[in-house]
Order: sequence, then structure tokens, then C-alpha cells
Amino acid sequence: MMRIESDTIGSLPIYEGAYYGIHSYRAKENFAFTDQKVDLTMIKQVARIKAAAALANQQSGTLSKEKAQIIVTAAEEIIMGKWDEEFIVDTFQGGAGTSTNMNVNEVIANRGLELMGHKKGEYQYLHPLDDVNQSQSTNDVYPSAGKLALLVYIEQLDEALVQLIDRWHMKAKEVQHVAKMGRTQLQEAVPMTVGESFAAYAHSLTRCRERLHHLSAELLTLNMGGTAIGTGLNASYRYQEYLYQELNRRFPRPLRPANDLIDSTQHTDSFASISGGLKTIAITLNKSANDLRLLASGPRTGFHELNLPARQAGSSIMPGKVNPVIPEVISQIAFQVIGNDGAITFAAASGELELNAFEPVMFHNLFESCQLLTKACQIFADKCVAGITVNETACLKAVNNSTGTITALSPQIGYEKATAFVKEALEKNCSIEELLKQEEFLRTETYQ
Repeated sequence: MMRIESDTIGSLPIYEGAYYGIHSYRAKENFAFTDQKVDLTMIKQVARIKAAAALANQQSGTLSKEKAQIIVTAAEEIIMGKWDEEFIVDTFQGGAGTSTNMNVNEVIANRGLELMGHKKGEYQYLHPLDDVNQSQSTNDVYPSAGKLALLVYIEQLDEALVQLIDRWHMKAKEVQHVAKMGRTQLQEAVPMTVGESFAAYAHSLTRCRERLHHLSAELLTLNMGGTAIGTGLNASYRYQEYLYQELNRRFPRPLRPANDLIDSTQHTDSFASISGGLKTIAITLNKSANDLRLLASGPRTGFHELNLPARQAGSSIMPGKVNPVIPEVISQIAFQVIGNDGAITFAAASGELELNAFEPVMFHNLFESCQLLTKACQIFADKCVAGITVNETACLKAVNNSTGTITALSPQIGYEKATAFVKEALEKNCSIEELLKQEEFLRTETYQ
């Protein structure tokens, strides 16, 4: 069975059981790029806004109590995930998010009609635009919902970062006594402890976490109430006041309107900033992953100072080979997030006049980056960092054989004399300690 729906372009048959309508169906046909639909966390935030807007319109006197309550009920069902399969629009879409907004409007309207005892598509009783979208525009609903969804994903990422940071601190404490050789530019520098190097990874991620927390505060400022371009056309002042009261009843963090709704509607710098923060986390993860691969290289002809947990056989031709697969995949996640940031940067730079039409690709990449980094932190912590062990013998041997240990003596013997000792030790193929014994220049216990 089909029902006929019409829009300004014409009429189309829509499956009778579908809660979506003609606008959603046209978008599905127009934007058949991937199998990825609009992120459901985003959809739920659009529904959250619809519920708040309905109650604000009721309080403003422009929407009946019956319609407002029906809209709220249908929106809450969406938030609970009851109608996930009805959101059919591809994540990549033209129209600055209009298709996403209309998909939610239509599902709420048709579910509302059902609750009212009417047939789907009988919009004279509850209209997706006149009622569900009243006092709103895609241009304030869509970016605001995107911000709320980002806050949800950033909270999940924050929890994963804490998990990884804690793992690094625990591991640093375990090996705080183990000496190793520090290296700069892959050359021996000065001694340090393995615990110090692991603590540095924890501190770098803590800084990333604090930075992201600071950046995410911008997401609490919305352009809801600005409607099409930020002037607030077709939305009353009372509506905006009531709207934020209702939004704050439904969201755990305090939301507020932007000081300049026109600015907030057309500029997407906050998304570019968030993406930069995510990219920095990716860069930081990649640095530690690279270090682990290098320090675990071997087992006979590499550094072999660290042992990484063996997760799977490493070669189809070389027996017994085990690859550092977790650090490798962490690096690949980092590369993807860095690439996503590039796409977001181009999109943010491409806005024109009163609106940026490219928010869909920004949100797609922002959500993906958050999700990838969240999983990366969890997997890195559980499947790699937690199981790292140290080859103390290899670390101590490197310290004892390194000419870098002479740096600690240069304040006592002078830079030039220390340099001469390094050259001589290299020529004689002996350690600094052995050379000092031979020269009877310094007592062994003083050197140690």
C-alpha cells in the first residue's frame, strides 16, 4: 500500500507504513552516495530540539497544547531509538542539513498523526513544517543539534582519554626505577628512566584533554532562535526565552544563545577549532605509538627495550614474526583524523555570505574523528599499554655502553675534555666507564 504526498516539485507515492515523507524520500534518492545514514546521535539531538521548541511555542501561544504534547511524545520516542530505521538520508547531502531536519520533522509529524488517530500523511491535522518546525529553520536547528551531538561524543572521548592517561601513569609507576638511555634525533642523549618517558606520554594527553575541554565550551553557545540567517524572523522573543529554558531541562550542561545570532549562523570557526583539538590528540597518540614500535623493535637486531603484548601472528611467510599491530593501527587512526581535519578546514573556509552550506561534511568528519579517537584510546590502553613489559637488561646495557653518559660529567671536567673522552671511547670501542677506569680519571663509584 502506498500514500501520495506532494511538495512544490510534484507528487510521489510513499510506502504507507513509512513515517518519513516526500522530502526525506527525495533526499534519499538524490544523495545515494554511501550506506552511511545521518548519525543517530545527531538525529536524537534534533528531536530534543523539536520537543523543546514545541513546548516553547505552546508557552508563546502559537501552538496548541495537544499538538505540543504530541510532538514531545514523538520526539521522545526518537530519542529512545524507537524509530531509527526511519532516518534514511545519507550523511553526505546538499542543502546545509535541510534533508536531516525534514526527515525528523516528517517522522515526528507522521508518528504524531498516528498517536492522534489519523493516517500518516494527513498533514492538515499536524504539519511537519507549520507545527513541528514552527519558529525554526534548518539553519538554526541543524548546527545546534550538531553541537549537542559533539558534546555527547566529546564526553565519551574524555572518558577514554582518562582511561589511557591512567594506564600510562600506572605503567610509569611500575617501571620508575628502570634506567634507560634518552635519545634525541635517534642519537644517544642522556640517561633517564622508563617511568619518566611513560609519564611524559600521560602528561601530553592530559594537556590534550584540557585543551579539548576548553574548546568544547564554545559548543554550549547555540544559534537557536535565529531561524534562517540569525535575524529571528518568524520566531518571537518570548519563544527564544522559553526555548532555552526547555533545552536546559533536557541537556546536562548549560546552553545559551549566542550574543550575535547572525554571526553564529554563518560562521563555523568553532567546528574548525574542535577539529584542531581532535587532530592534536591524534598527533599525540601517533607520537607515542611510533615510540613504542621503535623501542620494541627486534627482537634480536633492534632496540628491544620494550616488549609489547603479542596480539596476532605477523607474517604469512616469516615464521614466528609478531608485529606491533596495536601501535600500527593507532597511527592509522591518527592519519584518518588528520585527514578529516583537512576536510573540515576546507568546508569551514567555504562558507558564503549568511550561511555555510557544508556543515554536513563537517559533522560527518567530526563525529567520525571523535568515535575513532575514543576507540583508539580504549584499545591502546587495554590491548597495548597495560601489557607492556621492560627489558631491563637491554636498557641497562644501552646506558652503560652509551657515550651520552659523559654529559653528566661535563660540568666537572669541561665540555672539550668530555668530547675527547667520547671520541676515544668510540675509537677503542669501549664504554665511558671502562675508559675512565683505564685513564684512572674518576672513581667508578663516582661515575655511577
